[in-house]
Amino acid sequence: MEQKTKINAEEGKQELMITREFDLPLELLFKAYVDPDIVEQWMTTKVLKLESKKHGHYQFESTDAQGNKYRFTGVIHEFIPNRKITRTFEMENMSFGVQLELLDFEKLTDNTSKLNMHIIYESVTQRDQVLKIGMTQGINMAHNRLQDIVNKLK
Repeated sequence: MEQKTKINAEEGKQELMITREFDLPLELLFKAYVDPDIVEQWMTTKVLKLESKKHGHYQFESTDAQGNKYRFTGVIHEFIPNRKITRTFEMENMSFGVQLELLDFEKLTDNTSKLNMHIIYESVTQRDQVLKIGMTQGINMAHNRLQDIVNKLK
């Protein structure tokens, strides 16, 4: 089955380009990234903090099947409603380092939109490690959940 979320990882580069078209109006797609209740549902994580504004902070917490807790934190550096979020992302207690995420939201039609994500890692090695732990399948499944959950808000 073809994955709807496309990930382009060019050999030798420390970045990923991720794109996904959604059958959602632009405003609802953007809302899925800034509304804590919606984020918790599609990311299957607990939102401890989500300040959707320039210089806002966020912190999420996930628990695996063995009960281990993982925290994800970052700072929002640019926030343009329905257009762009630029933020850092760090997995606490993990050796992956900080990554920079540029999320661009694009209106295609009144009922469809596109997310373009440009993720920059500290090194090619770091990027490759993230890909090896199942990031490709994970983000596709998360985006599928986003589509399903936000469809109910239409």
